[in-house]
Amino acid sequence: MRVANSIRLWDGNATMPWQYDDGGRLAAGYKGRCGDCVVRAIAIAAQLPYDTVYRRCADGMGGQRNSKGRTARRGVSVKRKWFKDYMTELGFTWTPTMAIGTGCKVHLIAGELPAGRLVVALSRHYAAIINGVIHDTSDPGRTTILNDEHGQRRMMHRCVYGYWSAQNAGNDTCRKSG
Repeated sequence: MRVANSIRLWDGNATMPWQYDDGGRLAAGYKGRCGDCVVRAIAIAAQLPYDTVYRRCADGMGGQRNSKGRTARRGVSVKRKWFKDYMTELGFTWTPTMAIGTGCKVHLIAGELPAGRLVVALSRHYAAIINGVIHDTSDPGRTTILNDEHGQRRMMHRCVYGYWSAQNAGNDTCRKSG
């Protein structure tokens, strides 16, 4: 697999390297594009088969009130108790990095997230990060240049709302079988 190198930006920060990874989606027989970023991120970070994670998330989605069926194709409700319980069962711990009124404190740039296996919550997207390298089907980095109120150019980096970190990253219980 090819990894896009980190790029040093003029604001002194560096982008996170990105590696294409569908989490085993194509190998599991799933085709086309869909809103399965949560499933992909979990499969990658937990080193589990895509189909196993998809079925578990689909079951959780199907058990919700006003469900549109057992599917994770149109996204996963990450704020629901069943989802938080599932992540805890997999050995992940939630770390919020932003609260209402605090502004963005952690960005999707090199050096702002801990090492290890992470599932990060971004605006309208989830992605896996393994030891500082983004694993996803596209680079979610999103760096924007803005002019501030004083006419100075500022670089804005994508905000990380929080992340799930694998507590048992070295354990065999979190390893992909096969």
